[in-house]
Amino acid sequence: MKRALLILLLLALPLRAAEFDEKSAERFANLALACVNKEYPNKISHNLNSEKDVAAPHQLTPAFYGCYDWHSSVHGHWLLARLARTFPNAAFAKPAREALQRDLTQENIAAEVKYLEGDGRASFERPYGLAWLLQLGAELREWDDPLAKELSANLAPLEIAAKKRITTWLPKLTNPIRIGEHNQTAFSLGLMIDAGRIAHDDAFVNLLTKRAQDFYLGDKNCPIAWEPSGEDFLSPCIAEADLMRRVLPPSRYGAWLRAFLPGAVKLKPAVVSDPSDPKLAHLDGLNLSRAWMLEGIASGLQSGDPRVAALQTVASSHRDAGLAAVTGAHYEGGHWLGSFAVYLVTHRGISASSDSPHSGRAAPPE
Repeated sequence: MKRALLILLLLALPLRAAEFDEKSAERFANLALACVNKEYPNKISHNLNSEKDVAAPHQLTPAFYGCYDWHSSVHGHWLLARLARTFPNAAFAKPAREALQRDLTQENIAAEVKYLEGDGRASFERPYGLAWLLQLGAELREWDDPLAKELSANLAPLEIAAKKRITTWLPKLTNPIRIGEHNQTAFSLGLMIDAGRIAHDDAFVNLLTKRAQDFYLGDKNCPIAWEPSGEDFLSPCIAEADLMRRVLPPSRYGAWLRAFLPGAVKLKPAVVSDPSDPKLAHLDGLNLSRAWMLEGIASGLQSGDPRVAALQTVASSHRDAGLAAVTGAHYEGGHWLGSFAVYLVTHRGISASSDSPHSGRAAPPE
C-alpha cells in the first residue's frame, strides 16, 4: 500500500525538460506497468461476424489487451522495452522484462496473428497501431539481450502480418490522410520507415518512401495557422515535415521545407481544459509529438541553417508543456502519454537507426 502511494506521488511530480535519468524513467515505466495488464476500462475496435466473436479483450488479443485500447497496449510494451533497454540495471527493469516475457509469448502472438487476419478486419489499427507494432519489433531487434532476441522471434509473425496489411493497403490509397488523430498517414509512415530501416527491409522501406513522395513531395504552403483542431494529438503540417526529412537528403529537404512551411514556425503549446476528458487530453499528446517532430525537422536541415535555432526554441516550449502533463492523475491520459514522453526524451525518432549516416534515416540519394 505504501509503495502504491509512493508511486502515485512520484507520478504527480512534473518532469523538467532538461532531466531524464533513471528516476525520471521510473515514472514512465510505472505508467505502462500499471496498464499493460489492466483489462478494463477497455475500448475495443472489433468487428463481429457472429456470436462466436463475442469475447473479453484478453481472449480476443491476449498479448495486447490492456491500456484501454490495442494500440496503447502495443506502445505501452514498446515503452517497457525502450526503458529496460536504456536502463538495464534500474529497479523497474525486472518487472518490465517480466511483463514483456509474460505477454509476448509464441502462443499469444499466434492468437494476435489469427485475430488480425480474421474476416472483416482489413482496417484494424491501420496504420497507427500497426506502425507502433513495427516500432516494438524494431526496439526488440536493436536490444542486445537474450530475452529481447527471444521476444523478437516470437513477435516476428505478427510483424509479417502487419507488413502484409500495409503493403496491400498503401498502393491502393489514392490520397494521404491529413488529420490530427490515428489515421494520419504522415506520422505512421515515419514510424514505419524507421522500423523498416532497422530491420533492413529494403522492399518495405522503398514502398513507404515512394508513397511518401507520391503523397507529399509537391505540397506547398501548409495551413499551419489552422492548427490545432480541438482533439488533435498529431500535427498534420509538422508530422508531414518530420516525415519528409526521412525521405529527402538535407540539401533537398531544406528547399522542400521552405516551400512547405514558408516563414518562421510560430506555434504555442496547446492548452488542455479538462485532462479527464479522453479526447480533450489528446492536446497533451500534441505538445509532446510536436516537440519531437520539431526536433526531427531541425535534425534534417543542413548545418548552419538559420531555421534550426528557431525550431528548437519552439520545440522546447512544447517539450516543457507536454512533459509537465504526464502525471498519471487521469487514466484517460495516463494509459498512453508516457509512451509519447519516452519517444521524445529518448530521441527515438532522431536516433532510430544506429547505422544511418543521417540521424534517424538511411542515407537518401543526393
